Amino acid sequence: MKELKMDFYSTTNLKSYDLDESMRYQLAMLDSLDVFTRLHSENVANLTCRICEYMHMKSYFTVYCTICAYLHDIGKQFIPPSILQKNGKLTDEEYTIMKTHTTIGYNICMKDPKLRPYMAGPLYHHEALDGTGYPNGVATPNLPLEGQIIRVADEFDAITSKRQYKSHIGVCDTLKILIDKTHPDKNVNPKVGKVNPKAVKALIKVVIDDTEYEIYNVGLYIDYLNKEIKRLEQIRDYKIKMDNAKSESDRVYYANGIQVLFDTGETIQNFEQVLEEYKKAYIFRQNGMDKLSQELKDIKKLKV
Repeated sequence: MKELKMDFYSTTNLKSYDLDESMRYQLAMLDSLDVFTRLHSENVANLTCRICEYMHMKSYFTVYCTICAYLHDIGKQFIPPSILQKNGKLTDEEYTIMKTHTTIGYNICMKDPKLRPYMAGPLYHHEALDGTGYPNGVATPNLPLEGQIIRVADEFDAITSKRQYKSHIGVCDTLKILIDKTHPDKNVNPKVGKVNPKAVKALIKVVIDDTEYEIYNVGLYIDYLNKEIKRLEQIRDYKIKMDNAKSESDRVYYANGIQVLFDTGETIQNFEQVLEEYKKAYIFRQNGMDKLSQELKDIKKLKV
């Protein structure tokens, strides 16, 4: 089982890369306005870092690219909440306003010397290799690699995350959407698609890592539930024997055994209810494990 990759976005790791007070202030403003956008920014930064690692990027570029990703949606703090947090599909006019978060974010970075080096994140994360993106329709070879990587991380998290305005789409289906976007549209550009195929390949490896890690942890919890069920079933057996005991010494023996097996908060009156709850949890988690295992198999079959 592979270990989970380092979480670049952890507070300790970010401090080691001098995330200065100016940047922290900007992001604190973003957090106060829209919790979805802040969480999304964190997720995209984490994914971007790990995609860079799988693409074997130099460490300095990985750090730079990750901070660009962390700042990619900073312009959304100036998008009206009625649009940013709308329940439902945006109108054409609202979508036009929403798209300005790219240039707004770029301008925020350019006006602050401490943020200026990371302006590529806000400016390029919605551009496409085939020139169909926004805000400027920049195409390869003029589209910076950091923009290409962040776009892949951004789209993956945006699609898989549950938002207030759309339903959830599964991980495997999301990866299929991104794989499809690596394929050229001959009517637009016969040579390249919208997103970088190498970044998508790296993303798939990241998702496999995460899925394996989740399966590992669910497995640990299932083992715990199984042990608790066996313990409670033993209490039930002791209670039956205690109730049917013909001598006082036998009854005391089983009663003492029950007390030894009890966990905090459990009593002779409620342990069977606790047992049933553990059994329900076991079935639920086992079904989840089966789904995760099947999803992992499906993900490993994907080809870019």
